[in-house]
Amino acid sequence: DVLTFREQEILGLLAAGKADKEIAAELNISLYTVKAHVRSILGKLQVNNRRAAARHARES
Repeated sequence: DVLTFREQEILGLLAAGKADKEIAAELNISLYTVKAHVRSILGKLQVNNRRAAARHARES
């Protein structure tokens, strides 16, 4: 599955080491929205955790 623009933004911030609260504040969205996007990203990338998703982002 292809990541949406917002998911790509969030993945970039995850790869930069940002916490969910920091991402929410930076993008002016709710913490729950960030968490939903992270779950979607993990599913689409078929990885089990944020660290693996961040590694995928850095390698791509």
